[in-house]
Amino acid sequence: MAAFFQSLGRTITAGVVLLIIFIILAGLGTGAWIQLDTMDWWKFFFRWLHVLSGVMWIGLLWYFNFVQTPSMPKIPDEQKPAIGKVIAPAALFWFRWAAMSTIITGLILAWMSGYLVNALGLQKPFHAIGLGMWLGIIMWFNVWFIIWPNQKKVLGVVQVGAEEKAAAAKMAGLTSRFNTMLSIPMLYAMVAQQNGGL
Repeated sequence: MAAFFQSLGRTITAGVVLLIIFIILAGLGTGAWIQLDTMDWWKFFFRWLHVLSGVMWIGLLWYFNFVQTPSMPKIPDEQKPAIGKVIAPAALFWFRWAAMSTIITGLILAWMSGYLVNALGLQKPFHAIGLGMWLGIIMWFNVWFIIWPNQKKVLGVVQVGAEEKAAAAKMAGLTSRFNTMLSIPMLYAMVAQQNGGL
């Protein structure tokens, strides 16, 4: 059993198999089967992908801000290269692509649900989700156009001098903190829309 869970691929595959089993059992129990030809099912599917992507994105954002960054001063200097050469590049890969997936699936979901334009225009009754969408778009922009370009300098993907590397680290860190701040009202606005919070 331990060998099984040492493989991320097998673990993810097992999660998908469990999901399929749950769907089948739910269908057997309720008599309601997935109807792939209905728009409601596809809206649900994109909502699920949106939430799944968002959990990874915000989870990694919070990992960077609540765990990695505050822990760096406590790590002995000889161990710090492992973070910069192994952990941070992998985490940043999933971080930026989870951000992209979250935005794409969210926009598709809003379009399929018929409120994309109204939400982006912050029109009632979609102003709450629209606010959340705009905060998410700002955060996505920061990931792809501020944090990642600066992190490439910090990680040595793009070669720069020590002074520019330090400035890039500061900019990436501040922007990440800015996104952490925005994530709190963004998540509230997303949940508030369908649960009467605004």
